[in-house]
Amino acid sequence: MKQLLLVFIGGGVGSVLRYAIGKWLNNAETGIPYGTFAANILGSLLIGIILGYATKNETLSQNHTLLLATGFCGGFTTFSTFAYENHVFLKSGDFTSFAFYTIVSFIVGFLAVFAGMYIVKFM
Repeated sequence: MKQLLLVFIGGGVGSVLRYAIGKWLNNAETGIPYGTFAANILGSLLIGIILGYATKNETLSQNHTLLLATGFCGGFTTFSTFAYENHVFLKSGDFTSFAFYTIVSFIVGFLAVFAGMYIVKFM
């Protein structure tokens, strides 16, 4: 039960922060989802740092990892919103934005995870 509560709390905080970033950065005029992109990339970097640190130092407990990686990062990043925003691009016929947003999100997201794990090596 404690583990479920930790994931719940972390996920709630992450979701609220993602919502705030989306409100702040998403551009309603152009439809470009800068906020979602920023949250997904920052969340990828953070999960790389958290899990890299947990692996390297073995100082984070399973509960810490559940709170931070599963809960916070899981709530902060959002595949469903990413998928919906791509649907909007496709529905409007904006294939260039769809391709660019999808490819850049995947490449930069993976690089951010690897960068986070690489950063931990020097901590």
